[in-house]
Amino acid sequence: MLAPKRVKHRKVQKGRMKGIARRGTEVSFGDFGLQATSCGFVTARQIEAARIAMTRHIKRGGKVWIRIFPHKPISKKPAETRMGKGKPGPDHWVAVVKPGHMLYELDGVDIDTAREALRLASHKLSVQTRFVAREDEVI
Repeated sequence: MLAPKRVKHRKVQKGRMKGIARRGTEVSFGDFGLQATSCGFVTARQIEAARIAMTRHIKRGGKVWIRIFPHKPISKKPAETRMGKGKPGPDHWVAVVKPGHMLYELDGVDIDTAREALRLASHKLSVQTRFVAREDEVI
């Protein structure tokens, strides 16, 4: 699974997800892309599950680019623990996704295969998405 090698701060605050993505909104590498239409946290496990679903459908025929990376640590207290005693340690890593951000890109396959592969990948993610092609107008 994806995780940073090292970080400046081990624990981070929750933060807010306002507005739309300012960068990474266009199909840059491949011919087809999966673009987020809602905001949320996408875990490292979800990113990997979506990648596996795509590569299995295209039967390792095309090339896949993952355009998001889980940089944000999420803390979690154990079950049945009393309140207090400080902030718990990092439990898992997430990528912060805003509307308009390109999540995955695909190349080397026809449009029907790409549409189906990205549809399968979108079912693994916790944000709403849409299929875009290179010539489409993006947000």
